[in-house]
Amino acid sequence: MSIEFSMFAFAQRHFDEIAEALNLSPAMRAFLRVPMRALHFTIPVQMDDGSYRTFQAFRVQHNDARGPAKGGVRFHPNETIDSLRALAMWMTWNTALVDLPLGGGKGGVICDPQKLSERELERLSRGYMRGAAYFIGADKDVPAPDVFVTPQIMAWMLDEFEVIHGRHVPGIVTGKPVSLFGSLGRGDATARGGIYVAGEAGRILGMDLHGATAAIQGYGNVGVFVHQLGCDLLGLKVVAVSDGRGGAHNPRGLPFEKLLAWKEESRSVINFPDADQITNAELLELPVDVLFPAALENVITGDNAPRIKAKMIVGLANGPITPEADDILNANGVIVLPNCLCNAGGMTVSYFEQAQNAYNFYWSREQVTALLKDHMTRAFRAVHEFAQAQRVPYQLAGCMLAVRRVAEAVTLRGWVR
Repeated sequence: MSIEFSMFAFAQRHFDEIAEALNLSPAMRAFLRVPMRALHFTIPVQMDDGSYRTFQAFRVQHNDARGPAKGGVRFHPNETIDSLRALAMWMTWNTALVDLPLGGGKGGVICDPQKLSERELERLSRGYMRGAAYFIGADKDVPAPDVFVTPQIMAWMLDEFEVIHGRHVPGIVTGKPVSLFGSLGRGDATARGGIYVAGEAGRILGMDLHGATAAIQGYGNVGVFVHQLGCDLLGLKVVAVSDGRGGAHNPRGLPFEKLLAWKEESRSVINFPDADQITNAELLELPVDVLFPAALENVITGDNAPRIKAKMIVGLANGPITPEADDILNANGVIVLPNCLCNAGGMTVSYFEQAQNAYNFYWSREQVTALLKDHMTRAFRAVHEFAQAQRVPYQLAGCMLAVRRVAEAVTLRGWVR
């Protein structure tokens, strides 16, 4: 079985467990475990040397019962339709759990953008929009940036869509540059959303996070902001971080400004002065108060879960904990916050961008962050109340609440009962 197929099979298996817990009808289970639509198309691109290459592209819409599909576009050499199906399904649950009027979608192109010139990348981006232009729209499906896709790429896509349709429609993509009506506060939104959820969980559970130790696996864009905001907003002491090459650990704490400067200069956190070298696997098993998996999916498994010593896990990657690991962590008393809520901050601010584009009225950074905090904390309180009522762990409660909301919308529309 391929890794890519396993990703979709994992998403379906997880859904099946939730559907069983909710006692969904067989018809509803069959409907929700697969995407409603998928577009597979090719993009011919003239390269700088005059030759042509054809790229395979996709757009998946998992479910739009609650509103237009929402989800990123990935440019990656190992992208597959199966991975996009899984990610689109997870986006459906993410939007439902934060109670946004959206569904789940995902798109991608099989390419290596690091091997393309800027002009080639622009042609590819515009070609993607030409292929998907009648599949998407502010009232159908709104793409956003994902792996290796930048605000500039979203600007090219926006321009191509507007050329095709002959009108200004800035809300058909999000993650745009602010000067092209993107939203302030989008850059740190994923990390900020996770920090808000952790803070609310600590408050409700009586867990004082000021001075609590934290480890961050994945010191990229999200992980860097987790470090900064975790210290600034919660008073966390970050003692370990890691990236693809390895990690750094100091029980006394890692200073944010110095570590960021080292990361930018060295392109890695390894060999950071006054810190011990540590592997990604070792970081996960450190005796910390809060663990932030912010890198890859399936990093906490049935194999290493018994050795996890963190008191709370705030997952910011897509699916960092397998179902087997989740059972073990719950049995060991680890507080596992819902992954589909913890990493929903970026998607929530993307929704704010859509709202601002629709109104043609734009908010300050302070307004955006205040609204984000309100959405994330209200969502966690709903999860907490559901978990208490159903007597289930947070991770399961979040997924059950999200799937139940989507199933209710499907039923009310009369699609499936």
